[in-house]
Amino acid sequence: MGHGRFLKCEEASVEGESTLSKREAFQIGGAALSGFTFRMARLSDIVTYLDRELRIKEIPDYSGAHNGLQLENNGEVTKVVAAVDASSPVIEKAIAADADLLLVHHGMFWQGVRPFTGAIYQKIKMAMDANLAIYSAHLPLDIHPTLGNNALLAKAIGLEVTGAFMEWKGIELGLSGEMDLNLGELKAQLGRVLNGPILSCGAKTSCVGEVGIITGGAGSQVEEAARQGIQTFITGEGPHWSYPLAEELGLNFLYGGHYLTEIFGIRELGQTVSTAESLKFEFIDHPTGL
Repeated sequence: MGHGRFLKCEEASVEGESTLSKREAFQIGGAALSGFTFRMARLSDIVTYLDRELRIKEIPDYSGAHNGLQLENNGEVTKVVAAVDASSPVIEKAIAADADLLLVHHGMFWQGVRPFTGAIYQKIKMAMDANLAIYSAHLPLDIHPTLGNNALLAKAIGLEVTGAFMEWKGIELGLSGEMDLNLGELKAQLGRVLNGPILSCGAKTSCVGEVGIITGGAGSQVEEAARQGIQTFITGEGPHWSYPLAEELGLNFLYGGHYLTEIFGIRELGQTVSTAESLKFEFIDHPTGL
C-alpha cells in the first residue's frame, strides 16, 4: 500500500517551506513525500480503511472478539503502536510511548460482558484519560492474505502456500502447502523464526509433507487437520490431549506458542498504517510465555 492510500486533507509541513495538505503532498508524487512531516491523521479515516481492508463486517469471529474500534479518542492520531493483547501493562506501555492509537489482535472483551469495575474500570479509565484509541482485529487479521498471521508465518518459514483448510462459518482458518523437509529441520526453522522454544510431536526424521498453519490456539483441531490431509500441523498451543491424539493419528505437530505465532500480523498492520499516514510507529512486545 503506497503513501496516501487512505489519507484525508490534513496539514503537512516541510522545513522552511509553506504548509501543504496531505492530498496536495500526495499529488506531488511519492518521491516528494520523504521531505514532509505530517502532523496528524484522522482516527475515522484509519478506522474506515482498516474496516474495509480487513473485511471486519464480513468475517465471522468468536463472540468476545468485537472486531473494530473498541475505544475512540478525540479523533486525532499522531503515533500508532501495535501489540498482541489489550492488557493493562500493554496500555501502560502505549501511553508511555505517547501513542494515541493502539492496534491489537486480542481486544478488551474476551471475557464477555462484565461490569466496568476493579481492574477493568482502571484499564479503560487509564486509556481514556490518555486519549488512547484501541482497535482490535482477530480472525480478520489471522486470515488476511498479505497482512495475516498465517500468511506471514508461512512466508517466514519458507512455505509456499497452495491451499487453505479448516472451514469455519464460511471461512478457511488455515493455509497449507508442501515442504521438502524433515520434521527436525522444520522445527529448527520455526524456532529461528519465532525465537522461542518449539514443542514437537513426531519423529525428527519424518517427512513433513503437507504442512498446515493456523496461528494461535488451534491445537484442539488436530483431528480435523489430519482428516483434511495435513501431515504436519503448526499452531501456537493446544490442550494436553492434542499431543497424544496427534501421536495416535500419526500427525506431526509443532506448537510454537500462542503469543509468538501471532506477533506477525498486528506488527505488519501497524507498520502499514503508520507508513501510509507518515506517523510514528512502535511495536510493543509483551510476551505471555504461552
